[in-house]
Amino acid sequence: MSCYAPGVLGEQLKLLGGLWTRPAAAMGAVMDRGSALFALLAALGATFAVETGAHPRVGFFMPMIVLGVVYVPGVLALSALLGRLGGVGMVFQRDYSALFTCAAMAWTAACLPAAATGWLAPPEVAAGIGAAAGLYFLVLIFFAVRTLFGVGSGVAAGVVALSWVPVAAVAFLWGPLRFLFGWLASPFVLLYAWYFLGGELSHLGSAFRTRQSLRRMLEAAAINPHDADAQYQLGLIHQERRQYTEAIRRFQAAVAIDPEETDAQFQLGRIAREQGRIDDALARFRIVLAQDEKHNLSEIRREMGAAYLAAGRFEDARRELEIYTDRRPYDPEGLCHYGQALEALGDAAGAREMYHRAVEAARTAPRYRRRFTARWSRLAQKQAGKLA
Repeated sequence: MSCYAPGVLGEQLKLLGGLWTRPAAAMGAVMDRGSALFALLAALGATFAVETGAHPRVGFFMPMIVLGVVYVPGVLALSALLGRLGGVGMVFQRDYSALFTCAAMAWTAACLPAAATGWLAPPEVAAGIGAAAGLYFLVLIFFAVRTLFGVGSGVAAGVVALSWVPVAAVAFLWGPLRFLFGWLASPFVLLYAWYFLGGELSHLGSAFRTRQSLRRMLEAAAINPHDADAQYQLGLIHQERRQYTEAIRRFQAAVAIDPEETDAQFQLGRIAREQGRIDDALARFRIVLAQDEKHNLSEIRREMGAAYLAAGRFEDARRELEIYTDRRPYDPEGLCHYGQALEALGDAAGAREMYHRAVEAARTAPRYRRRFTARWSRLAQKQAGKLA
């Protein structure tokens, strides 16, 4: 479907407008329904509008070359390293198209107000507006990183704070690179690149298209008032993006359709615990225990223990976590929580043992798990140091 079709064009413009009103939610919508072609053309148009009033000019195509060749790969690499997402190559292949689409839409949203005022405002005011546009672009990239990769706000802020490094390197080498980028932007080079590399470029965007297709299928299935699983799967997508309000709505819809939807009850309890609503979390976890006391490889016991720990019910926490660590003796999170419960009950020796076991379990975990275990290893080392 062409992005020039009136309905699709209207939807893309709506997504762009959302970046000015609800940027966090809009970034999720761009990932679900955004068009990379529209994003690129819109960004080129916005850059051209800014360039018409700029002196000196660098060429309206140049920022998109830098964005696609330097900035987006740099953000992907930083996200993979700081967020412990796995190999940079795998992250690049999976997420480049999605991040480029988000970045191009962010560039358009940041540039259009600057372009609109650039012709009317005095030079010093226009310079201030340009600086504000640059800061807003970084804010939008923050939301894009946090939403796309599901990382915390601290990691997303760190990625944005360091994202200037590859751009600074390009600025330092701008003389030779400007010639190279200008050569890359030549229509003849682009034509030959598409002819010889079109298959590879298409493959680069396949993960993005597959993700969007899956989302559309789930949305279509969710229309069925009896399909609890579709609501649950959509809830997982929003939960991974840290869009908790929408995730809760989807999980609650799944439970309303099927009260035996244990997975949705479990996730509602986890979100409630993360948000500090401990009584709500415990209520959800009790439902899960009644339905399946070994749910999710017994992780329900760990979550229940962590909720009791947060509520100050340390003996209840010890009981649940003892059951869990007997069943899952190499989970750093469960061991760390168990150590905290024992420490609160005055069992310093037992707490130290659990903390040391948590550190060892994290150290020997598979590489793909270390993104999730590093936090508990650091906490266990800190707590063990206090008891030394």
